[in-house]
Amino acid sequence: MAQLLILTSQVDNDVLPSLGLLSHRVRQIPAQPAQLVNAPSSDLIMIDARTDLAGAKALCKILRTTGLTVPLLVILTEGGLSAVSADWGVDDVLVDMAGPAEIDARIRLAIGRQALEQTNTKIQTSGVVIDEASYSAKVQGKPLDLTYKEFELLRFLAAHPSRVFTREQLLSEVWGYDYFGGTRTVDVHVRRLRAKLGELEQLIGTVRNVGYRFNVYEDDSAQTDIARS
Repeated sequence: MAQLLILTSQVDNDVLPSLGLLSHRVRQIPAQPAQLVNAPSSDLIMIDARTDLAGAKALCKILRTTGLTVPLLVILTEGGLSAVSADWGVDDVLVDMAGPAEIDARIRLAIGRQALEQTNTKIQTSGVVIDEASYSAKVQGKPLDLTYKEFELLRFLAAHPSRVFTREQLLSEVWGYDYFGGTRTVDVHVRRLRAKLGELEQLIGTVRNVGYRFNVYEDDSAQTDIARS
């Protein structure tokens, strides 16, 4: 039995009718950023996106950038499925008319994946520590103030040390296939990342006419390519 928190604009209605057939403890609060300050603790958060896709997407991003440590699911109508993309930052989706067996399975899988990930969620290499569970990063022990995309870009590069990625590959992996912005977006985020890395700005290397890579130095001998703990 899990403690579930549903953020919805229709607090007095059943967002997931079949959820009432399960034994999970459920709380519903208004889907407003201000409500998150004193939100009750939970094992999993669901966001009701049935009637306001744009608002739900913005709320998902707010949750991710504030260091969400529990799985995040979004509830949609069947027609809304086409609107969800990687940049929402959600762990899974649920159609509002899903049956109890499907709902229970997705809840169990999301919580189970989270538990597994939390046993191995830190990337440590070349003076940088990236905590995937809390969406935070430190350089030489000092916290980095990163936006969600800056964090995702740093995490992706650090997870593949010394491997060169083109701008197009980084757009696909970090921004998602449906992103329509140009490759200059990558350059802008790399420049910002380097500025925040300070003395370690050289960790983000440029390969002329190709793209970018995360540099690992020979004196980082205690960690072969990348160490996770």
